[in-house]
Parts: sequence; structure tokens; C-alpha cells
Amino acid sequence: MRMAASFRVLWCLIVLAIPTCFAVADEVPPEDGKLRIIVFGAHPDDAEYKAGGTAALWAKQGHHVKLVSVTNGDIGHWRMSGGALAKRRTAESKETCRRLGVQSQVLDIHDGELMPTLENRRTITRLIRRWKADIVIAHRPWDYHPDHRYVGVLVQDAAFMVTVPFFCPDVPALKKNPVFLYSSDGFKKPYPFEADIVISLDSVFKQKVDALMALESQHFEGGALGSAEKMARVPSAEHPELRRAWLHERWDRRQSNEANRFRAKLVELYGEKRGQQIRYAEAFEICGYGRQPKLEDIKKLFPFFGTTTD
Repeated sequence: MRMAASFRVLWCLIVLAIPTCFAVADEVPPEDGKLRIIVFGAHPDDAEYKAGGTAALWAKQGHHVKLVSVTNGDIGHWRMSGGALAKRRTAESKETCRRLGVQSQVLDIHDGELMPTLENRRTITRLIRRWKADIVIAHRPWDYHPDHRYVGVLVQDAAFMVTVPFFCPDVPALKKNPVFLYSSDGFKKPYPFEADIVISLDSVFKQKVDALMALESQHFEGGALGSAEKMARVPSAEHPELRRAWLHERWDRRQSNEANRFRAKLVELYGEKRGQQIRYAEAFEICGYGRQPKLEDIKKLFPFFGTTTD
């Protein structure tokens, strides 16, 4: 009995030490001198929305990108939920990332229940270390959704710990602190988003829209706030080209608004002529934690500014 109890305690400790993953996609990229980027979103669509175009640009140059959803999205629909929805949204995210040319991972944490716990901090730290990230992107910790906020908090809390050897010693600490970035948002308090880096998506905008077509539960069915009435206003699956045009219109508006909002930064980074011509963009803010890049560092981490094809 005493041995059995000891075994159960040991097994529990082992299980607690292993970060939970709904979709196991922990393939570590080779040591090939290419950049390594990991993007954290709260749900199986957020990282794709916020950084999918820039991820595709990196991937086209052979750099290694992983998009991580920190929750499984299991309440993100108006007429289905639970394990079935988590599996569906994991599959949607995986297909979206395949079309972008990047890796996907969805953690098995319930949608709407993410907390900035020590266990979750360890999970985020391990993911960043295993990827040996040069760049880490996440939500700002000031957002309408608690899951978004706590992703930002968790990544901030990991920003120093990724270099501390005896925190999560089962995964080697990073020798160099990554650059931590926030993805853009429209919230004003405690301070509005400040674009330090703005990337042209003109050469990959079509690819991004085609990739986002895979997120059917969110776009075409309305996600958590959908309804039968709203679905009736969306082109049906029998007309994929109409659906794509519908989605294209929405993302044309969203990404062109981003470019117009940060036009001055586009001109600063791409030059006057090209900066004024860019139609679609994604924007990022440098977090005060982690490595603080200079302009020459930014141009190495985002090697797109000197080419006419992004």
C-alpha cells in the first residue's frame, strides 16, 4: 500500500511537470542560422489574425515560426462547445498555419479560464526556450478579454525567467533574451498601442486571407457571438468564391486601416515612396521587457524593408 501511494505521488508530480498540449506540435527547428519566432494568442485564431501575414513573410525566407494558442477555444461558438469544439478549432488553426507555412500548437486550457498561475508561467517559459526564440509576440496585457490580458501577463512574466537556469531547469535556459513584442490593438488605457514596427503585407495579403478561410467556425459561423440570423447573412459553403470575397472585404478594411493608422512609421521604415504606397500592414510594439532592439537589430529581425517584394 505504501509503495502504491508513493507511486501515485510520483506519477502526479510527473504529470504536473508536463505542460498540457491539445495539439502536440513541439518540433524544434534545426540550428541553421535562421530566425526563430513564436507568437502567442489567447485563442485558436488570435495569433493568426494579429501576426499571420508577417509570419508568412518570415516563412517565405526560411525562418522558423510557431503560432501558439494558449487556450483551446472550447466555448468560442454559439451552438457548440466542449471537446468537439476544441478539436474543431485546433484543426482549423492547424490548417490556417499550414497555409501560412508555419507551425501550430494549441494548449489544452479551457477558453475563458486562463489564469496567470505559476504552472502556466512555466508552460510559456518552456515553449519559448524549446523554440530558442529570437522574437516573442503576444497580446498587450490591457484588453477586453481576460484570456488576452493574461496571455500578455504570462509572456511578460516569462520575459526574464527564460534566461534563469534554475527556473524550469528541465529545459535549458536561453543564453540571449529574445525581443518581446506586443501585437496591435485599439485600447487607450492605461496607454494606447504604439507602433514601433510596421510590416507591409501587400505581397502576402491574398495568402493571409486564403489561410483565414480555414477558420470557418469564427468567420462564417460567428464564433461565440454568432447566431442563426447572422449566419444567414454570410455566403454559404456551397459558394466558396462568394465566401472568400466576403472575407476579403473585411480583411481589406482591417489591414488597410492598420496601414493608414501607422503610415508615418511605414514611411520611416520603407522610405517615402514605398511607404506611401503600402496598402496592407501589421504592427507591433516593443515590450519594455526583454532585449531592446536598435533600428539595425529590427532590420535584421524583420528582413523585409530593403526588398520590393516584402
